[in-house]
Amino acid sequence: MSDNEVARKVKVKVKLERPKLYKVMLLNDDYTPREFVVGVLKAVFHMSEEAGYRVMMTAHKMGSCVVVVCARDIAETKAKEATDLAKEAGFPLLFTTEPEE
Repeated sequence: MSDNEVARKVKVKVKLERPKLYKVMLLNDDYTPREFVVGVLKAVFHMSEEAGYRVMMTAHKMGSCVVVVCARDIAETKAKEATDLAKEAGFPLLFTTEPEE
């Protein structure tokens, strides 16, 4: 058997790992109006009025809530965009990211 025949019989399988996912967390505060929070969820995360309200109420009752789970760069961008919108409006609303386990 020549080297060419051996080389043709060897198949290389590359295993790609999925990127780690990150959670965008909405943290409750006592100053930001509920309507504003829902508006931010609709604008940045493209949620419906009803879904935004449910997420906002969950954060209100539990102290925090997972908004979305996605790739790290997307999660960080969305969290920053939402936090910056609140900051521009003068509210302390905060979105953070953390790795999903």
